[in-house]
Amino acid sequence: MASRPQNIGIKAIEIYFPNQYVEQTELEKHDGVSTGKYTIGLGQTKMAFCDDREDIYSFALTVTSRLLKNYAVDPKSVGRLEVGTETILDKSKSVKTVLMQLFGDNTNVEGVDTLNACYGGTNALLNTVNWIESSAWDGRDGIVVAGDIALYAKGAARPTGGAGAVAMLIGPDAPVVLEPGLRGTYMQHAYDFYKPDLTSEYPYVDGHYSNTCYMRALDAAYSDYCAKEAKQLNGAAADGKPTLERFDYLAFHAPNCKLVAKSYARLLYHDYLANADAPAFGEVAPELRDMDYEKSLTDKVVEKTFMGLTKKKFQDRVGPSLNVATMCGNMYCASVWGGLASLLHYAAPADLHGKRIGVFSYGSGLAATFLSFRVKGSTETISKTLDIPARLEARKALAPTEYEAFCDLRKQAHLQKDFAPKGQTENITPGTYYLEKVDDMFRREYTMKV
Repeated sequence: MASRPQNIGIKAIEIYFPNQYVEQTELEKHDGVSTGKYTIGLGQTKMAFCDDREDIYSFALTVTSRLLKNYAVDPKSVGRLEVGTETILDKSKSVKTVLMQLFGDNTNVEGVDTLNACYGGTNALLNTVNWIESSAWDGRDGIVVAGDIALYAKGAARPTGGAGAVAMLIGPDAPVVLEPGLRGTYMQHAYDFYKPDLTSEYPYVDGHYSNTCYMRALDAAYSDYCAKEAKQLNGAAADGKPTLERFDYLAFHAPNCKLVAKSYARLLYHDYLANADAPAFGEVAPELRDMDYEKSLTDKVVEKTFMGLTKKKFQDRVGPSLNVATMCGNMYCASVWGGLASLLHYAAPADLHGKRIGVFSYGSGLAATFLSFRVKGSTETISKTLDIPARLEARKALAPTEYEAFCDLRKQAHLQKDFAPKGQTENITPGTYYLEKVDDMFRREYTMKV
């Protein structure tokens, strides 16, 4: 009997985002809002978007084919492929089945799609790790694909859109290892963000309520994570540090970058409640310790106090994971994993080696998990392959009016058959798949630009 796999985690990671964006400063002017509402209030710099030439099938084909090519992955070495997305083109046929055309005669590949708002990619990752740990594992690696096109109707939520996809090769002896037995999960029934209208790409969203749901889920998942770790350590604090100090870096699901800053601060508030007498909290108003929990979720004094205490460490520990989010916007299922890709590029391999990365994934409706990775090998190949700054720099800036025209093209294309996309292909980069046509039976055909 072969030995069980060890050090299961991320062996390779690839990211894709469309080749055009709109400046958030230009959107502020176009929308007639105050300067800084999107850039400071939301922490967003640019927003990626696409027209009717790209969709979730093309995104997934592009990012998966590039993972296979850029890391020289033999398609036959893949035994599981699972996709997390909430961008639905078909109520029956999975995105995963579309991707099977990349795997030639390797038809023995488990996995399909998983759906719950922005959480699907995380669920796909956990399923893939569980498969490798199980008796069903056949010795091959798995691929997880997470991607979405985040688009909103005109209004306050539209600047929080974005688009992108991430593909990850999961297997044993990985440089970025998922810490076994260490994850906290929180699930609840909530109507904070949902898509009941299948005739539209746009969601129904209660923004303030969704932010509160996010914070409550973060609290609960993090508390569960800490309890499991304490049990592993027989109640002793790891390295004698407060819980938040045990993470060298963190990546969060990023509906917007300002919410991530608030979330990191919230974790320190959690530590404060656990040990309010610690020297680090000497200047914190004592009444914050006894505040009603529900009130604390939206209390501005709590928020400002702990954002102030975490400002410097936030830049060092979370900042590298937000370079993609602030430049591309919310990628929904790909958001937190795009954050991890961002971190693995922008943090130097020497700085990452041996370090611990906390990850918080949230999907409305709701589902959330806090988990962690330990970097046990070199991330140099991953960092060089991602080459994120060059990819971001190569994109083309379009005006807000052009962005709105792209949105209109997508709206007109939604649910169409016997249809040819109207979007131009000139700005699509080589190696990117795009929609060629939809026939009279809704069958979609794609071409890869060479």
